[in-house]
Amino acid sequence: MLKRLLIVAALTLAGTTGANAQIVALGASNTAGYGVGASAAFPALIEQMLSARGKPMSVSNAGVSGDTTGGMLARLSSAAPAGTKIVLLQIAGNDAFRGMSAATAAANRAEIRKQLHARGIRTIEVDGLVQATVRSGLRQADGIHMTAEGHRRVAAQIAAQIR
Repeated sequence: MLKRLLIVAALTLAGTTGANAQIVALGASNTAGYGVGASAAFPALIEQMLSARGKPMSVSNAGVSGDTTGGMLARLSSAAPAGTKIVLLQIAGNDAFRGMSAATAAANRAEIRKQLHARGIRTIEVDGLVQATVRSGLRQADGIHMTAEGHRRVAAQIAAQIR
């Protein structure tokens, strides 16, 4: 009887672990939810959308307003801890704003991707979606950050890519 209970418990835990795969949104101010708040930012919305589709996955928001590729690289291990399955990468343009050379920014981007791939973490690039959303007019008055509707649009497009 005890053996059967242990087997059932082990199978239950195994199923739970797989159902709660970890997703991390790594980025700057649009990821953090600048101007709309973290609860209306695309990472939180993705988690809600996946849950509504019967795919409960934890999505942690590792967005930091003003962050650069150097900052993201420096905090990569803590931002995407063991167990992370997917990283939503939204690098943005803060490197140029802060005077970082294009070569250094490119090297940092490549190193971020290299480290994630070496750990077997799937990367979904979000920059293009965010930029297209801002260009489409779903931007705040500053012209840089997405509106709440922009975040919803980006979240829907990303959630559709997650199986």
